[in-house]
Amino acid sequence: MIGLGTVINVALILLGGVLGMLTGRQLTARYQDTLMKSQGLCLLFVGIAGAMEQMLQLEDGKLSSGGTIMIVVCFALGSLIGEILNIEYCIEQFGEWLKRITGNSGDKQFVHAFVLTSLTVCIGAMAVVGSIQDGISGDYSTLALKGTIDLIIVCAMTASLGKGSIFSAIPVALFQGCITILASFLQPIMTDAALSNLSLVGSMLIFCVGVNLIWDKKFKPANLLPTIVIAVIWAFLPI
Repeated sequence: MIGLGTVINVALILLGGVLGMLTGRQLTARYQDTLMKSQGLCLLFVGIAGAMEQMLQLEDGKLSSGGTIMIVVCFALGSLIGEILNIEYCIEQFGEWLKRITGNSGDKQFVHAFVLTSLTVCIGAMAVVGSIQDGISGDYSTLALKGTIDLIIVCAMTASLGKGSIFSAIPVALFQGCITILASFLQPIMTDAALSNLSLVGSMLIFCVGVNLIWDKKFKPANLLPTIVIAVIWAFLPI
């Protein structure tokens, strides 16, 4: 069944959110803060590890790095485009709308939780590759694995940030659903080089989310999302 992978992924996110709500109710604010920062620390190292995996190569017994020019150009252009479009504001406004219609107007953390969790579970090569596999052949295994990881992430973030994290299922459904529908068109574009660039930039964005969890809002990760598109385009430039 085409699209089953995204359905499974969304269901696991919702399950993680429910478990997180049940857990979070048992925790005081002090424990929730500690849990939030511990998740931020994990995201920092996930981001660092993912970026280093793409940048570092072993040549003749020595480590060499690459992709420096690519990330500098992508983040310079991407951040400018993101600021012009003000993507972060648009997502926050959507979060504010969700907060109102779901009766959570009194939850001060709702939008913050929604934005950070949505970025965490949407960014990454697994979402793109898994959705293409699902759309082309109906293979949902990658998205099922991603859903299992998302369950743990959303459970922990819901317990520490609140129920806004559960609604990250909506952008996941939209993002992965659209890629699944457009899979035949996107498959030729997602070459090994394009996926490598996407993984590198996506890992750096996850690092930014981790920073925001620990030190409050230092970055606007949503305004950096255009870097992913530019990174994919970069793979086709004769450089």
